[in-house]
Amino acid sequence: MTPFLCRSCGSDNIYPFLDLGLHPHSDGLLKQADEPEDVYPLKAVLCEDCTLVQITETVDPVILFANDYPYYSSFSPYLLEHSRRNVKDLIYERDLGPDNLVIEVASNDGYLLKNYVEAGVPVLGIDPAESQVQAANKIGVTSVCEFFGREYAETLAADGVVADVIHGNNVLAHVADTNGFVAGLATVLADDGVVVIEAPYVRDLITHVEFDTIYHQHLCYFSATSFKNLFARHGLYLNDVTWLPIHGGSLRYFASKSEGASEDLSALLAEERSIGIGTREYYSDFADRVVELKDNLVTLVDQLRADGSSLAAYGAAAKGATLLNYTGIGTDVLDFVVDRNVHKIGKFMPGQRIPIREVDALLAEQPDYVLVLAWNFIDEIANQQHEYLARGGQFIRPVPTPEIIEASP
Repeated sequence: MTPFLCRSCGSDNIYPFLDLGLHPHSDGLLKQADEPEDVYPLKAVLCEDCTLVQITETVDPVILFANDYPYYSSFSPYLLEHSRRNVKDLIYERDLGPDNLVIEVASNDGYLLKNYVEAGVPVLGIDPAESQVQAANKIGVTSVCEFFGREYAETLAADGVVADVIHGNNVLAHVADTNGFVAGLATVLADDGVVVIEAPYVRDLITHVEFDTIYHQHLCYFSATSFKNLFARHGLYLNDVTWLPIHGGSLRYFASKSEGASEDLSALLAEERSIGIGTREYYSDFADRVVELKDNLVTLVDQLRADGSSLAAYGAAAKGATLLNYTGIGTDVLDFVVDRNVHKIGKFMPGQRIPIREVDALLAEQPDYVLVLAWNFIDEIANQQHEYLARGGQFIRPVPTPEIIEASP
């Protein structure tokens, strides 16, 4: 068998630390409950040379992102506000105006770039999902349907396209050709421009047992150290970093063609060295903690069901598919899953094949408990579902420790 080589540095110095078994494509929602689906291994490993955490299986990105991709960023008010603040800060800090250009890679439905358009800053969105690109263009966000990488970046550069700011939110981890993607960023970035990348922080993943954020769309799980190593290979310097609470804990990275590391970045890199974030010891007990979480969650929901309680779930998200398929929680426990995304209603969760309904079903059916699969937005969900909670419904948060929570309506 050909050894797995690191997606970043090409090393075969790989330490496997988690095997979640076989999983379907986690965003591959089913149109029929009996529809066949493919499954793929889901294993996480550490590169002990460049410190990058990654999965070993690469599923065709056309399957993952281009064929009826169901994710639309604009369905989350929290994400919209988060993105608006980011844009507002960058416009002010970099004095952006009509003579600048902002590119977003994986621009989805224009959720972020529309804030630049409103401020009179030219934009270009790049995304491989046709429906999302159409939605973006409808609201005035100039977008093209393409996979971004070295080759497409060279095409843009040949046409004179140079960006003062390049955004990439929750996309770097999704790209199979990791080096080609970063090389593409360097190709279309202005000499004095900045790349602004957001990605879930591997330290939060490990600390809070966020195993459900591991799925086939997420090929890589970054630390500041592994990010710095990757970008340096392509002439880009990581100069600053900010921790964000979104998605269970993320880092916002700022990279440029000239070097100038901030004190915050230097401190974080030193902290990562001190905790051994690039060593196998840091990850050695993670699999045992995942098994413990699984056992505790299954025991909790099985006991509630045995006591006669009714259960549903909130969030037909990719992380929800990983959690349900790894724990084996299916239609014998959950009556349905609800989601605000109209593109998911009437379909079925991959693997466990639980029906997906509109959020109004929570009030119509009033299940005793709701397992919050989209736990990273639990405060937003609690605010949306204040009436359900006021009627006596309760939430179950699965991560980091399965528990019934007292959510304020």
